[in-house]
Amino acid sequence: METVITTGGRPDENSLKYAKEAQLILGYAIIERKKRSIARIQGEYNSSVLVAGTDRYELFKVGTAHPLFFHPNSAAFRLKRLQNDETDPLIEVSALKQGDTFLDCTLGFAADSIVASFVVGPEGIVKGIEGERNIAFLTKIGLQSFETKSTALKEAMGRIDVIQMEAITFLESQPDNSWDIVYLDPMFSERIEASSNFTPLRAVGLSNQLTEKWIQEAIRVSKRRVVVKDHFRSPVFKLFHFERIVRPNAKFHFGFISKKQKKQSF
Repeated sequence: METVITTGGRPDENSLKYAKEAQLILGYAIIERKKRSIARIQGEYNSSVLVAGTDRYELFKVGTAHPLFFHPNSAAFRLKRLQNDETDPLIEVSALKQGDTFLDCTLGFAADSIVASFVVGPEGIVKGIEGERNIAFLTKIGLQSFETKSTALKEAMGRIDVIQMEAITFLESQPDNSWDIVYLDPMFSERIEASSNFTPLRAVGLSNQLTEKWIQEAIRVSKRRVVVKDHFRSPVFKLFHFERIVRPNAKFHFGFISKKQKKQSF
């Protein structure tokens, strides 16, 4: 089995309800917890385990003990910085503004898309594409249900449309010049210890190595810019002719290809 669903250790009505909702969406089997540990269930079914808790879902990838769950992470304090008229590197490199359209081809837990959604506002459009179905599920549900006292954060999360699909497949379906900004954040080629959420997400996420076809489709679909974020040692910037924005003391850099640039041959 790819994944099974179970409840928390002491299931209540909410946990049972969430388990059934997940089954309807994902189609996985529900396994009674019967006081078994997650590790035991992983072993018995040779499967990842999606736990429906009392207030959130947690995904335990097979062979791992630490769960994945949705949280806006850095997006929360990045929004506060923007509200205080400070800058954000993604917004700067993408030249994103109110009313724009933003296509995130590597959604993950949507931290960058949340920031983009805040900036483009209700008149803009933010769509996130995530190929790994469990991550797409966690993110879609989390964006809709995460409790926060911040109205700005809540509204920004609620405006993001999550699509579970391979990014290249979605890009191929889009018309020319249909999105102002196309954003790519491939899995980093080197482990980044400073990111607490990176290691577990890397374990379950798809391998998002950029290809010539992917870049060409992104350029075709974008109206203004294709933006990439990757480890500062990544060959992506040079290989695909991105104009790199160097960030001193930062382990990841941004780069962009402007639609005004001549068509590149890789």
